[in-house]
Formats: sequence, C-alpha cells, structure tokens
Amino acid sequence: MLQHQVKNHGIPEMKINNMLDTAREFFHLPDEERLKFRSTDPNSVIRLVTGFEDRTRNIFVSRQSLKFHSHPVEEYKSQWPSNPPPFRENVGEYCASVREVEVAILEAISESLGLERDYIDKILKGHYVSINYYPACRESELDVTYGVRTHTDPTIITILMQDDVPGLQVINDDKWINVNPLPNAVVVHVGDILQALSNYRYKSLLHQAIVNCEKERVSIASYCYPSDDAMIGPAKKLVDRDHPAIYKDFTYREFHESMWRVKCSTAKRLDLFKARAD
Repeated sequence: MLQHQVKNHGIPEMKINNMLDTAREFFHLPDEERLKFRSTDPNSVIRLVTGFEDRTRNIFVSRQSLKFHSHPVEEYKSQWPSNPPPFRENVGEYCASVREVEVAILEAISESLGLERDYIDKILKGHYVSINYYPACRESELDVTYGVRTHTDPTIITILMQDDVPGLQVINDDKWINVNPLPNAVVVHVGDILQALSNYRYKSLLHQAIVNCEKERVSIASYCYPSDDAMIGPAKKLVDRDHPAIYKDFTYREFHESMWRVKCSTAKRLDLFKARAD
C-alpha cells in the first residue's frame, strides 16, 4: 500500500465543503491579512509559507500553505486565524472528524501487520494540518512552475482532502500518474515513519503536485506523527531470520532533527537509521 482513496470514511460532506470553502476564503484575503502568519520557523505553532524560487532546479514552487497544529483542537484553536470569521469553527470540526478517521486507519494498519490493534495508537502525539493553495499559472510559465516538488512525507500517514481540480501525482513503475479526485474521498499516503515501523512492508509514497493554467486548486493535508520520545524502528514481531531489521531503533526527535540537517525530501532520509549488517 502506497496510497488509497477512501470513501465512506464518516466525515460529513458538509464539513468537507465548509473546510474547502474556508480554505479558499483565507487565501483570497488581502496580502496584509494573510501575511500576519508568515514565518520561517518550522517549529511555530502556526505559519504561512509562500511560493519560492528553487534556484538549483530553476523552477518556481507556487504552493502557498497555512500550517498549524490541530490536536487537541481546543488547545490550539485560539491561535488560528479569526478571519474569515468561520475559520476556527469550520476547521476545528473538520480536524476533529479527520482525527477519528486517522485513528481508525492506523488501527487497521496495525492489525494488517499482525500487531495489536493499538500498537501505533500508543505512539501518537498530535495532528498537524497544511491548508494548501495552488494558484492558476500563466501558460508561458507552466514548464518551470511546480505546485510541490517530488517528496515523501515524514509522517506515519497523511490524509489528504482535495477539491475537484486534479494536481496530485504519484510514482508508479517509474512513471508519474495522476490521482484524479473522487468526490468526498480522502487520499491516504504512507509516510516515512510507517515505512520504518513496518520494516518496509509499507513503503513511503513518493509524490508531487503540478499546477494548471485554468483553475486554482485547494487541498487539506492532515499529518499524523508520533511523540518526540517515541521509539521508532521495526516492530519486534516483524523481525525474524527471514525478515531482518532494516532500520535500527531511533526516536522521532532524532529523525526530525536529522531531516532538517540533511535537507533531504524523500525517504532516503531514513538511510541514516538503517541497521548495520552483522
């Protein structure tokens, strides 16, 4: 499993529509209102990230993102934008619903690996959300503009809600394929941490986002991650003579710090934590 689109997940359609509408309203606000949240500190509770030029690849990355902590909702809600006015209510309701879906999926994944149902639940910490906005691109700049560069997510799983505009692409047999949105479905990505926990039975999803010349695009990414002191590494039940441990044990804090140090955007950042062959 790399990614699946999941329907009948239990998030009411009204909450999905309210979330997507609120996201668009936020990014349509005047610059001075949105830029109040701009920050270069990755540890900020909330921060706005704007588009930038990647000089090494000679491309422009156009995505704008509002990133913030969201679990528990009541702990962080007061730090979210108050404009547009329904932001806190609509986002809070959506995030609470996604959290329930997240836990259910993680329990199913644990059982699929032959582990206790709450194996992954026990290391859960929080929930981090990225509201993503991809403006339509000028046709003359389309060849040098990306929504998001190729990457994997440094998460256990990521739950992505898309609007009806295509843009997400995943790698399959060394080819990029489009993940066309299904109405009210969520896309579930496997992240780097699940790759390590599962001893490579689940593989982190390599993906990117492209833009178009006609329509803006909005997506909501909900990142599931462990506590800083959670011990990451292959579950003991998944290691035996025929399936030696691919990764050694490490804490999520060690992984997170190394990720920013080596500046790698794919699952190769896990190579630092590979087990040594005897």
